[in-house]
Amino acid sequence: MIIKKFPVFFYFIFCLLAVVFAARADETSEQSAWSDETAVAENITRTIHLDEETIVRGYTVDLDTSFKISLTPGILSKSTAVEIIKLNEELAQPWKYDLLSPVYQFDFKNKEAYSHERPFYLQISYPKQNHQLKKVMFFDKNYNGWRPLPTVDFPAQNFVRALIHLPFARLAIFADPERLDAGLASWYKYKPGNFAASPDWPIGSRLRVHSLLNNKFVDVTINDYGPDRRRHPNRVIDLEKEAFLKISSLSEGVIGVRIEPLFVSPSFSDFYAAVGSQPQTTAESALIFSEDNNTVLLEKNGTTSRPLASLTKIMAAKVFLDTKPDLTKIIAYKIDDEKYNYEYCQEWESARVKLNAGDELTLADALYASLVGSANNTVETLVRASGLSRPDFIAKMNEMAAAWGASGTVFVEPTGLSPDNLSTVRDLALLAQNVFREPAIRQAAGLAEYSFTTINTKKAHRIKNTNKLLASGRFNFTGAKTGYLEEAGYCLVLRAPDKQGRNVIAITMNIANREQSFRETADLLAYGLRSVR
Repeated sequence: MIIKKFPVFFYFIFCLLAVVFAARADETSEQSAWSDETAVAENITRTIHLDEETIVRGYTVDLDTSFKISLTPGILSKSTAVEIIKLNEELAQPWKYDLLSPVYQFDFKNKEAYSHERPFYLQISYPKQNHQLKKVMFFDKNYNGWRPLPTVDFPAQNFVRALIHLPFARLAIFADPERLDAGLASWYKYKPGNFAASPDWPIGSRLRVHSLLNNKFVDVTINDYGPDRRRHPNRVIDLEKEAFLKISSLSEGVIGVRIEPLFVSPSFSDFYAAVGSQPQTTAESALIFSEDNNTVLLEKNGTTSRPLASLTKIMAAKVFLDTKPDLTKIIAYKIDDEKYNYEYCQEWESARVKLNAGDELTLADALYASLVGSANNTVETLVRASGLSRPDFIAKMNEMAAAWGASGTVFVEPTGLSPDNLSTVRDLALLAQNVFREPAIRQAAGLAEYSFTTINTKKAHRIKNTNKLLASGRFNFTGAKTGYLEEAGYCLVLRAPDKQGRNVIAITMNIANREQSFRETADLLAYGLRSVR
């Protein structure tokens, strides 16, 4: 069977078809007859034979009203038997979604009866009200994963409709636990027009927002992030004032809506991607680790030593904090601090806080600049303030790693600028597990930015967190650190708890692209949080 790639533009066509063909096609025909319902290995199978007279009129093939195929006039060109099976067998499922319906399989027995040229829609019911984003997905052996079909949800009737152009498919409804397709919407006044803020859809996406009160709708473009799902768990979108007025009065304040995606921004590249039973990563090394039971959930090249870049900084911070410093203590910056950095890179290449000799800051300022902004110069300031000589400080980093069982780890300097700082993802899991128990280091992982003003020169500094995943609100981070060197590629360690408070650590080393690093490591963490037992 040849499976053609489903065009994205069919999505809009489908939205029109779903309305036009909402009425069920004529289901009566003297020449059409169901075979007896049979149960083979607990699968429920039904077959109907459609003759040419029936296919000219059109016919809706169904199974217990829960699964329907709408074969409108012109879809089929020749008579065929149509088989529908409700599968009750164990099947590998897409790792990031929840199964919401039974798995069905349909088959046009006469493959010459369908030309693939005209898509048709099918309807699948789900058992109870669910406001998560739903996708009908079919299993594609070519990708060894589940691929999504354009899907429209009808939450009031508890069914979805999807468009397909295959004569055979195995499919089901899956719900995305991280995104909503129905819920509450409020309004704001900012840039006038048909715009909206969404916590689920990337900027540039276009959505159709339906009011659940009056069936009015408005098409909007996403141009901002929000509302924060952690604070507003039932808010699906916020509409700009002008857009809100097209479906409700402002006095309503908050209304019930459902969301229908019309165009998904290319930045959301995995929306149409096939999803297998486990996440994939391009990292040279990767690991998912459950702290609760000290279990490796997924591993790739776990014992291969690689440069760890700025992931080094979490160990430097831990050694510094173990000296029990007073973080309110004021220290004067010295240019010699940053000169250590330039042994490994050019001045313009080093991430740093722009400080002048004699600028006064607190030890807390230096610590959070190092962790939040990954500043290299302030790490050396911490080393100087620790009371240890620089060689002794680095020796302590190595001793601590060895004591935790990280035998494949070595540090030659405290910032990560040297490619001779080496570790494995298995070792890094041990380091992260211990280091992120330190409250100050854990706190840094959750700060979107850190600001301070030098005490004597009154120069303000605003340092943004290098972890761009913080803005999404997807995880409640209890530990995170980014890293990059040309020799190391992009490295990332993330730590977050599940709903029961059980922490999972995800680590990737040597990914070629920064965006991929965030996306793939986040997927690994999400998989771990769904898998932990």
